[in-house]
Amino acid sequence: MNELVESKTEKVLLVRMLSSADVCAIGLPVLRYFQKTLPEAELHFLTFADGAELIKLAEPRVQVKHITEQQWPDDFFLAMESFLGLAEEIIGENYSKIVNLDTTFMPCFLARFLSDAGEPVSGNYLNMSVRQLLHQVQDKSLQADYVNSTQAFMASSFVNMHRLHSRWWQYETVYEGGYPEYYLSRCCGLVDDKLEQSIVVSADKRLAKKAKDKKVIGLCFAQSDDGYLYPYADRLKKLLEQKGYVVWSDIEDKQDIRSLLKMLSATDLMVCKPSGNRWYAQAVACATLLVSGNSEPALLMPEFATDPLSPCMQHSVSQDGIAAVDCNCDKPEDLVESIESVFIHIKDQQDE
Repeated sequence: MNELVESKTEKVLLVRMLSSADVCAIGLPVLRYFQKTLPEAELHFLTFADGAELIKLAEPRVQVKHITEQQWPDDFFLAMESFLGLAEEIIGENYSKIVNLDTTFMPCFLARFLSDAGEPVSGNYLNMSVRQLLHQVQDKSLQADYVNSTQAFMASSFVNMHRLHSRWWQYETVYEGGYPEYYLSRCCGLVDDKLEQSIVVSADKRLAKKAKDKKVIGLCFAQSDDGYLYPYADRLKKLLEQKGYVVWSDIEDKQDIRSLLKMLSATDLMVCKPSGNRWYAQAVACATLLVSGNSEPALLMPEFATDPLSPCMQHSVSQDGIAAVDCNCDKPEDLVESIESVFIHIKDQQDE
């Protein structure tokens, strides 16, 4: 009698819960890394809010576990209770591998709980046991400085994760993929090839039609990671339109992730301050001009960037009488010149 041997498919849960742009920059390439290294595995991806939409759009065959904003409330103790419930669900899935790539408190708390419960967890986790944490919560000795500092609360099975807190961009090694490449290759030791961050979407039909005879520019100034928004977006848009460019703005045209990617896919150049928009543009092969402001361009590694500036005291802080201080933000007239130079550079490259 022939003996039937049941083959067991490896079942892997990947965790990255930051913004959807972060999921695009880090979650997506690490997912594709595991697809290559474990081609027969059943991959699940745990993420937050609209990060789920992005993974479904980029990799529709991957099973996405979606944490809603209601499941991750602002209240710390309610969030802990919600994540404990999530942990019970994960334990019931019988994963053969759970990899936490997140660096924020609640995902690390989740990873620690799962690890303490005997689950096969690797990656980042809380550096104290859940029992110790709950004891500190009960006797009110848990410090906000601990909860709010990755360097304070996080431990990792990735042996080089301590490098996360270094000023790595000041060293000789250049990471062409910016922070995501540094994090995944140097800190996690996972991805050693070019990061696969591309997402296939059809171009926005309205913009694509206009792009046949005019350059399309997207101004994505609705968010900025350096503490203040670009103050002259309206003036810049007007000047560019006067030059004959087709210009759209994410301040005026608020879009969901899919629609934004479609618009960027039909765009020749996106101009933004430091933000996740850079990763959306890269995902659909749209060139970026970064208005660096008070940021380090090496973190985002855009195709083009203005010189970094000290914080603008007129726009970066809110104080009485601060309007008298001179503004040192990039002037819209200077950005128009930079944009025109970018298009000349791109054309020269295409003609070579």
